[in-house]
Amino acid sequence: MTKKIISILSILLVFSNLYPCTSYLVTPGASADGSSMISYAADSHIRYGELYFFEGGQKEPGSSFQVYYRGSHKPLAKIPLPEKTYQVIGYINEKQVAIGETTFGGHSELKDTMGGIDYTGLMQLALMLAPTARDAIKVIGELANEYGYYSSGESFSIADPNEVWIMEIIGKGTSLKHDSITSKTYNENKGAVWVAMKIPDGFISAHANHARITTFPKTDGKISITNKEFDKLHNPDIQVIYAHDVIDFARKSEYFNGNDDEFSFSDVYAPLDFGAARFCEARVWSMFNKVNSEMDQYMDYAMGFDLSNRMPLWVKPEKKLSVEDLINFKRDYLQGTDFDLSQDIGGGPWSMPYRWRPLTWEVDGKTYFHERTTATQQTAFSFITQSRKDLPDPIGGIIWFGVDDTNTTVYIPMYAGINKVPGSFKEGFGSIIDYEEDAAFWVFNKVSHFTYLRYSLTIGDVRKVQQELENSFREFVPSIDKAALDLYNKDPELAGEFLTNFSVSMGDYTVERWEDLFQFIMVKYLDGNIKKEENGTFLTNQWGKYPIVEHPEYPEWWLKTIVELTGDRYLYRE
Repeated sequence: MTKKIISILSILLVFSNLYPCTSYLVTPGASADGSSMISYAADSHIRYGELYFFEGGQKEPGSSFQVYYRGSHKPLAKIPLPEKTYQVIGYINEKQVAIGETTFGGHSELKDTMGGIDYTGLMQLALMLAPTARDAIKVIGELANEYGYYSSGESFSIADPNEVWIMEIIGKGTSLKHDSITSKTYNENKGAVWVAMKIPDGFISAHANHARITTFPKTDGKISITNKEFDKLHNPDIQVIYAHDVIDFARKSEYFNGNDDEFSFSDVYAPLDFGAARFCEARVWSMFNKVNSEMDQYMDYAMGFDLSNRMPLWVKPEKKLSVEDLINFKRDYLQGTDFDLSQDIGGGPWSMPYRWRPLTWEVDGKTYFHERTTATQQTAFSFITQSRKDLPDPIGGIIWFGVDDTNTTVYIPMYAGINKVPGSFKEGFGSIIDYEEDAAFWVFNKVSHFTYLRYSLTIGDVRKVQQELENSFREFVPSIDKAALDLYNKDPELAGEFLTNFSVSMGDYTVERWEDLFQFIMVKYLDGNIKKEENGTFLTNQWGKYPIVEHPEYPEWWLKTIVELTGDRYLYRE
């Protein structure tokens, strides 16, 4: 088999075991309050939802950071830390730098099997070490080169209060060479190739498990630079940064033989096919389509029907976006389009907008598929970050954090300046195989799994509490900002305590409220019945003993489907 055929097969394999994360990027000029915003969803069948906390400040001499491979927890490199690091809450640091990602796979042979750092290690260390988005790009590029990049292809969203960048990276594979002098074997291809592009202010972007950077301006020292020119990193005119050998390595690997101006990172390192469009680009298109009326022209591309009419990397929204908008985008299952998952027979009688794996399946020798949407059942955690330049960093940075399915979670504001996280969200409190009844992840999963049983009947109860909580948080934030700023001007440490108390109490209250919701819907929908209630109080008969129970009927189309499939088997005979 040729290298090209092997690469295509490997890409198809990645899509059949898809890493389903969806990320949005919003520049300050495109947001309603002038903040930079990114979103992220840690979608995985094996990952647990928890809020990470890395303490910043002075480090003891000899301190190091142990990197573990995200896909298996295999120990990788132990990387020395400098004298001082930044505090990190989830994926935003105390300087308001935020990072998210999606995996795009790409050519499988480019994974460095000897690499010492994976994509999560790059993100975590960049947040510990970088005071700006540009510095984060530098940290990621340098660490990948120094330690070897263990993961497959990744798209990073990187934001600070002033700028938002998209960065795409892939390794160089493993080419072993023996050093006769040291008697050691090493990888002569150690490192990674990558491109980072600044999203123009006033525009938005998105990525969802497929590389989206195509062609880009090559180095001229004014608009773009390579990693050999990091001394020009903070020149505000620089809008593109890339690995100096990103094209040369493609030529060497026989992925590309055209002119430099024709080089497209995505087309070379992660070739597009039907699966990449339908399972990945469709999620980007759906978000773009909600904010830009010109996106109809790209629907056939996103659905895999016409791969030649590729969507732009960024678009200008017709209205400025808020945190609430991004939260709603995270709950997208193609509703309002012809591809709405809740509107075909796969959703069952209760219109469930989910499909269990596998993503593709065969009938009579033909391969079919389920839609892959932004909202999915196997989410560990997700977030929207805000980086706000008009406020001090501890107050300006917020990570709106939720666990489990984005469609049924609640996004809670956690300020960058807090000194601890809520206990029910804390890393290590429960795991994906260790049930803790008070852990946020398990409480939210109880509600979502019950909701999946009869989605159209129960989702209204979930939405009611979800909106009650999220609306109140959005109303609280301006007042909390103001109070925290007053305290910060007098005593920054006291402001940190105030923000911690707010974020922790909101997290704890949300978990308690969600447990109450679970108990309520468990009682209300027990055994397929519906107990009548008013404002959360169940109605009883005139003697106050038994509830008033209704029996929801199957929709007529579902009953007709049963008749079509079973004929007279269930025909009632007089």
